[in-house]
Amino acid sequence: MIDLSQSPSASPLIHTVATDPGLLWSKDAAVAIEAPPDADVDPRPEAQWSPHAQRTGICGAVSPRVLALPAGGYRMYYSQILPRPGFPAGANDYDNSTTRILSAFSADGDVWTPEPGVRLSPQAGGAGEFRVVSSEVVPVGDGRRLRMYYECCAGPQSVTNSIRSALSSDGGLVWTPEPGTRLAADGHNVAAPRIVFLSDGRCRLYCYDRGRGIISAVSDDGGFEFRPEPGVRISQDGAYDSHAAFASEILCVAGARYVMYYAGYSQSNRAYVLRAVSDDGLTWRKDGDPVISPGPGGWDAAKCSEMCVIRLPPHEGTTPRYRMLYEACDGTAKDDRGVWRIASATSERKRGLPSSGVNGF
Repeated sequence: MIDLSQSPSASPLIHTVATDPGLLWSKDAAVAIEAPPDADVDPRPEAQWSPHAQRTGICGAVSPRVLALPAGGYRMYYSQILPRPGFPAGANDYDNSTTRILSAFSADGDVWTPEPGVRLSPQAGGAGEFRVVSSEVVPVGDGRRLRMYYECCAGPQSVTNSIRSALSSDGGLVWTPEPGTRLAADGHNVAAPRIVFLSDGRCRLYCYDRGRGIISAVSDDGGFEFRPEPGVRISQDGAYDSHAAFASEILCVAGARYVMYYAGYSQSNRAYVLRAVSDDGLTWRKDGDPVISPGPGGWDAAKCSEMCVIRLPPHEGTTPRYRMLYEACDGTAKDDRGVWRIASATSERKRGLPSSGVNGF
C-alpha cells in the first residue's frame, strides 16, 4: 500500500495502517476498470466502453497499483494488454502481446475514470514492441519526485527480463525512464516489483522470481541500486500456490507486524488471493485458506490475481475500511484464458482475523 496522505515523503508511514484489513472480503458489484472490447484494439487511454460490448480476451486490463494522493483521492496505475502487430490474439497469447501503463483517477476509491495520455509505453520503457507491466509508484526522498518501478519484458516470458524504473516531477503523469536496471539476473524472469520503506532508512524490493516464488532485495541509496537478500520470502509449496506465488501487496499494521496479500496459482489456469504475516518482513507465515477465490461465474471465474489495497475515506465513528483492487480473468477463452479486467472487493470488519497465537497473531 502506498498512502501519500499519511506522508508525502519516502517513509514507512506510507505503508502503515491502524487496523489489519483481515481475511474476509466481499466482492464489489461493478468492475473498476473494464477491458477494451474486441472492436477497439487501438484505444484512446481515456476511452470507456459499455460493459456489454463483445469481448473475447483480445484486450485486457491488469496489474492495478494505487496511490492515495496527498490532497485526497486516488490514482491507479494499470497495464492495458493489446494485440501486437502480427499477433491478433492479444492477451489470449500473452507472450506475443503488448502492454502499456495507463492511469485512472477516483475521488472515493469506488468510481474510476481513465485519464488521458500514456504513462509509460513499452518503447519508452525499454521493452520495444512487447510489455511494461506492474507499475509500483513511490516517493523519492522528500517526495518532490516519484519513482515508478516496473517489469520490462522485451520478449516472451521465457526471455530474461528486468525490473526498471522511471521518474516523475509532476505528481505522476509524465515519466522519464532512468538508466540501467534496478534488478536483473541472467536466466531469471522477475516480475511484480513492490517497495517497502524500512525504519532504518533502507528500502526493500519484493518481486516474483519465476519458478521460485517471492524474493527480496534491499537498497541503501533510496531505491536505485539493490542487492538480493538470501532465501525466498514466499515459496511455492502450498495447496493454493504450488504453481506460482506472485505479486505481493504489503502493509504494516501500526505497532504490530507486516501483512502480505499475494496471488497464488494452484495451476496455470487457477489463481487466488492469499495472505501471510511477518514480524520482520523476511520470514512469513501463510494463512491456510484463500482471501478471495475465483467465481463462481462472473469476471473472476478463473483467476483472482495481482492486487493492491487502499484505505477508504474514513467516516467518523466507524472502523477503517479497505478496498482491494485485483486483476480478474473470466476464463471464457481456450485453456481458461479470457477477458482480464480490474475488479474489487471491500473488507468486512471485524470478523475474520485469527485469534492470538494462531498464524502468528
